[in-house]
Amino acid sequence: MKWKDQINGMQAYQPGKSIDEVKKEFGLDEIVKLASNENPFGCSPKVHEFIAKESINFALYPDGYATDMRAAVAKHLGVSGDELIFGNGSDEIISIISRALLHPGVNTVMGNPTFSQYALNARIEGAEIREVPLNDGNHNLDAMLKAIDENTAVVWVCSPNNPTGVVIEDLRLKAFLDQVPKNVLVVLDEAYFEYVTNDNHKDTISYIHDYSNIIILRTFSKAYGLAAFRVGYGVANKDIIAKMDPVRGPFNNTVLSQAVIQVALQDQEYIEKCRVENTKGKKQFEIYCDEHGLHYYPTDTNFILIEVKADSDVVFKKLMQRGFIIRSGNALGTPGYIRITIGTQAQNEGLLTQLTAILEEEGVIV
Repeated sequence: MKWKDQINGMQAYQPGKSIDEVKKEFGLDEIVKLASNENPFGCSPKVHEFIAKESINFALYPDGYATDMRAAVAKHLGVSGDELIFGNGSDEIISIISRALLHPGVNTVMGNPTFSQYALNARIEGAEIREVPLNDGNHNLDAMLKAIDENTAVVWVCSPNNPTGVVIEDLRLKAFLDQVPKNVLVVLDEAYFEYVTNDNHKDTISYIHDYSNIIILRTFSKAYGLAAFRVGYGVANKDIIAKMDPVRGPFNNTVLSQAVIQVALQDQEYIEKCRVENTKGKKQFEIYCDEHGLHYYPTDTNFILIEVKADSDVVFKKLMQRGFIIRSGNALGTPGYIRITIGTQAQNEGLLTQLTAILEEEGVIV
């Protein structure tokens, strides 16, 4: 077989163990999954009501242009339909961008650590990857600017950043965008936008009219609680969208997912409720870390990256044995830390009780 050289030795994405796997392995009846940054409250009740009564002809293809969903999202954001592109999750849009712009001979710039799919897709396309270390959990935008040269095609900016949770404040972001060459695409990945509470960050959608070289990525998998439906989207000026759209696969959003998104958008009260509850849960973790002298990054997401002063894998495995699935920092490029999805207040309390016991066993908490 004449495989691309770039994929030799590459490992497939390794998802965490499923709830059923963990139950069987450790003989547990109940598992709390706080590993994938899903909404612990699920989706809007209006979505459940809609699905219960909806009837679909399964023999027909979806609308390949997602006309009605496109109109609903455009109205919600205050943009035109031709300024949107939809993907099977925002992961697919990352793949589309990479396929359209990256190839051998060009480079791409990103933070480190950040969302792993940027580097993975760049590697597949044979582009040079330039990773710039974060500065206290935040993108070092000045260093990223210095990494850009005449061969740079794409710059990835994850805000809030995964896995640190830190959001880039407006003044810093605009100063950065003002200096990026106009022939370099800036991808502003805002998967956790709905959770942001930082007063120095605003809705960035207007940036697509201020900067001709930016695309903003968002998703319905996080705050909207619709990860199973796999819908993400990109917002950019219509010229960027027109260049990218031929790379998108046809019929990439299902009939049901297109319908469900329209329903979910109508319940912004639910999104606000989730944001409020998430802020309460965030406070639980912050108080815990402060009490025990554990470092954490100020997060504007529904997860928090906290120091454990022990082997991250050991803490991860011991929590799993006790019925809590989280992510080890060793898998995220942040050894000595664990990333925890912020759950319900009861879930958070239960996890922190078990974490205390583990850190006492490890000699971290006396």
